[in-house]
Amino acid sequence: MEEIKRFKVVIVGSGPAGLTAAIYAGRAMLKPLVIDGMQPGGQLTITSEVENFPGFPDGIDGPKLMNDMREQAEKFGTGFMFDTLEKVDLSQRPFKLTLGDAELLADTLIISSGASANWLGLESEKKLQGRGVSACATCDGFFFKDKEVVVIGGGDSAMEEATFLTKFAAKVKVIHRRDELRAAKIMQEKAMKNSKIEIIWNSVPVEVLDVEKNEVTGVRIKNVKTGEESVVSCQGFFLAIGHTPNTQMFKDQLEMDEKAYIITKPGSTYTSVPGVFAAGDVQDSVYRQAISAAGTGCMAAIDAERFLESKEA
Repeated sequence: MEEIKRFKVVIVGSGPAGLTAAIYAGRAMLKPLVIDGMQPGGQLTITSEVENFPGFPDGIDGPKLMNDMREQAEKFGTGFMFDTLEKVDLSQRPFKLTLGDAELLADTLIISSGASANWLGLESEKKLQGRGVSACATCDGFFFKDKEVVVIGGGDSAMEEATFLTKFAAKVKVIHRRDELRAAKIMQEKAMKNSKIEIIWNSVPVEVLDVEKNEVTGVRIKNVKTGEESVVSCQGFFLAIGHTPNTQMFKDQLEMDEKAYIITKPGSTYTSVPGVFAAGDVQDSVYRQAISAAGTGCMAAIDAERFLESKEA
């Protein structure tokens, strides 16, 4: 019977957090293995231009940034598996990981599987992603200077995104399915007082226009009370209906908050299971930026290295 391969460090996910962890673990001679997951490179692979990652004054293409990080990780001895984790047993070390036909053992595990933005599921929305459709105002707001944009949602994140977008956009229209917002009162008031923000109540998007032109020119909305459809003109379409952390695999094995984000010990990336670390958007529902994810990836690799050293001592 074939011997199950054992690694000192296995990293789940290959976005900025996972690849930064791989670079640091690789330089520490730990020969890490990265399991790519469903979306190699993470959310930045669907971002056309990244302007806020330090070191690139002219900006950098999202996929290129991730490819460069990947090459850097490979240079330091990182191995990659283009596969998806199916099952994990964290009850004892080494941890047992199941991927398709393969099984692996990991002395330490760094979870950096990210969080996925919630989308409406419209065909037009999918086709125009990165061409005016975005789920991150902080990432893409700058591209909509003096333009009209819409924000979909009615919670805290929607009010935050709408308020943030008024720094750039000429007009921000919030489209909300109900007749009242779910956001905290103070955030509602801030948005309502902003002359650039208009709220369209009781409405849902049915189509983002215009796929034929390969750019956003407007959104067709439907009034949920009357059934009447109309078109709202805009050049940007921002989703703000929340994120779902990719942590389902670790449910009942790791301590999580009510939204299924992994809880890490303050000032570290340690989870509730010794030897398991979490970095990036799986444990960060607040900042969700490539640079903050990369920072926690660095922390996770250092934490893993020190943990392994303590076990060998």
